[in-house]
Amino acid sequence: MNKFMAINVLVRVVESGGFTAAARKMGMSVSAVTKAIARLEDELGTQLFNRTTRQVNTTDYGQDFYERCVQILDDLEDAETLVKSRNVAAEGRIRAVVPFSFGRVTLVPALPAFYEQYPNISVELSFSDGPVDLVADGYDVAVRTGQIMDSRLTTRLLTRGSQITAASPSYLKKHGKPKTPDDLKDHNCVVGRFGPEWEFANKKGEKTTVRVSGNTVINSGDAYRESGVAGVGIVQGTHWLMRKDLESGALIAILEDHALEGAPISVLYLAKRHLPRKVRVFLDFIIALTKLP
Repeated sequence: MNKFMAINVLVRVVESGGFTAAARKMGMSVSAVTKAIARLEDELGTQLFNRTTRQVNTTDYGQDFYERCVQILDDLEDAETLVKSRNVAAEGRIRAVVPFSFGRVTLVPALPAFYEQYPNISVELSFSDGPVDLVADGYDVAVRTGQIMDSRLTTRLLTRGSQITAASPSYLKKHGKPKTPDDLKDHNCVVGRFGPEWEFANKKGEKTTVRVSGNTVINSGDAYRESGVAGVGIVQGTHWLMRKDLESGALIAILEDHALEGAPISVLYLAKRHLPRKVRVFLDFIIALTKLP
C-alpha cells in the first residue's frame, strides 16, 4: 500500500465531505478512493469513517488520525518550501578543497567579492595537493591539477596554461639569462617537489628533459614560488602558481619558446541531476575567476 497516497486520500475525503467529491478533486475513480481508505483501515485495524447513504463522518479514531495526517502534510510542505527557498536564495555552507597555491594566490583573495554577492553562503575551505575523495570526505567542490578519472564526478576544465620557467630580475641581472634549456646546467635552479627533471619542447616541438641542480630543494608550492621571487634561483611551475608575480614583474619568464603546455586544472563536483544553487553559483564564480585575459 502507498501509505502517503492513502493519507492524501483520507485528508481529501474528510475535507471534501465524501468519497465522490474527493475522487473528483484528486482525479481518481470513486472505487479507487474507497479501496485506498479500506486498505488504510485494514492496515490500522480500525474503522476511520462512519458511512451512510447520505454522508461520511470520521470516527473518533478517524478524526484523531486525520488531524495527525494534516500535521504531517503541513510539515512536509514546510520542509519542501524551506529547501526550495534556500536553493533559490543560494544560501548555506559549501565544503571545498583546493591546491595550496591555487587557493592562496587565486581563490582566497577573491572571496570578499563572492561574499559580497552571496552573503548567505559560507565556505569551509581545505587545502591539499594530494588525492581527495569528494564522496568519502564530504566535499561539494574540488579544484585539482592533472587528469581525474572518476565516474561519480563531473569534471569541468578550467585552464591548462603553459609550464613557466622564471627567475627574478635580480637573479638574471647577476647571472644572465639562459638562451636554451641546456644553459640551465650552468645556473642555480631551485628543485621543487616534482624533482630535478625539467621538461621543455625542442625546436621540433618534441618533449625533451633537462636535469637541473642547485643549492635549494623545496617541497612547498608557495615557498617554491617565493624562492624565485627572492632571487634564490630559477624556478619552474604552472602559470597559476606564478601569474601574479609575472604580472607585477617580481618574476620574469624565460625560455618561453621552449615552454610545454602545463597540466590541466579542473573543478570537480558530484554528478547530480539537481545541483544545489549554492554549489552552482560557487562553481560559476571559480570558472569566471580562472578565465585568462
